[in-house]
Amino acid sequence: MSKARIEWQHLEELGVDLHCHSNVSDGVLAPADVVSRAAARGVHTLALTDHDELAGLAAAQSQAESLGLNFIAGVEISVTWAHETIHIVGLQVDPDSPELQAGLAHTRGGRQRRAEEMALDLARVGIDDAYAGALKYVGNPDLISRAHFGRYLVEIGIAESTQAVFERYLTPGKPGYIPHTWASLRDAVQWIQAAGGLAVIAHPARYRLSPTLRWALYEEFKALGGVGLEVVTGSHHPGEYPIYAQHARDFGFFASRGSDFHGPTEGCAEFGSLAAGPAGLTPIWHAFH
Repeated sequence: MSKARIEWQHLEELGVDLHCHSNVSDGVLAPADVVSRAAARGVHTLALTDHDELAGLAAAQSQAESLGLNFIAGVEISVTWAHETIHIVGLQVDPDSPELQAGLAHTRGGRQRRAEEMALDLARVGIDDAYAGALKYVGNPDLISRAHFGRYLVEIGIAESTQAVFERYLTPGKPGYIPHTWASLRDAVQWIQAAGGLAVIAHPARYRLSPTLRWALYEEFKALGGVGLEVVTGSHHPGEYPIYAQHARDFGFFASRGSDFHGPTEGCAEFGSLAAGPAGLTPIWHAFH
């Protein structure tokens, strides 16, 4: 369906999912399969937002067109801000944007070196061959991540689920965690804007920020041209929806929503499972072209 024929202001909220991942980054399913699963579970408007990568968008777009699903080209950019990793989602980006492509390529550059250091750290606690094990789960070697290591640790019986892995490994202060400096907030927003997209702060409840720092993040993000905040997301529990809804109102942000789907048996939420958002918000799709 052509974007020009979509009346965004009349979209039913429960069928909108603007944050998910394929195996081009750290998801489990191929891009076309992600789209098919979303459509089968009642999603009519979907953004694929792989981490720091655009390579899955063409296949996802093609499958969406075959199913009559409204498709939004997206990306999720890793940012280092105040010594914390923040994720910025770009929606309605042009995948052919040279500035966005170059910025993402630079951001991806340090992932392999980081992965090798993660494997060395895991070896120090008796978990050998973690790098080779994680590679078995990688669809795109440029984007090897903690999620791939987590799946390998589940495979060898270290934990029953990736969530349980992250309680003992691969997080700050735990074996296998190696910090990394990602893009700056300014860079991420500028890359998204250069690609004609809308910048959104993903799952704000996940960040270990004091109230003062959180407000500073919002202020800087807005000053740089950021326009949205994820309110309803698989990374938030329902009790957090009103908190971040109020933050969106306070800063005049559009409200976004998305499952952060990674696979049928892992990740934050399944397609079609999110509740409606709090009242009094302006949905981000009202700003779509």
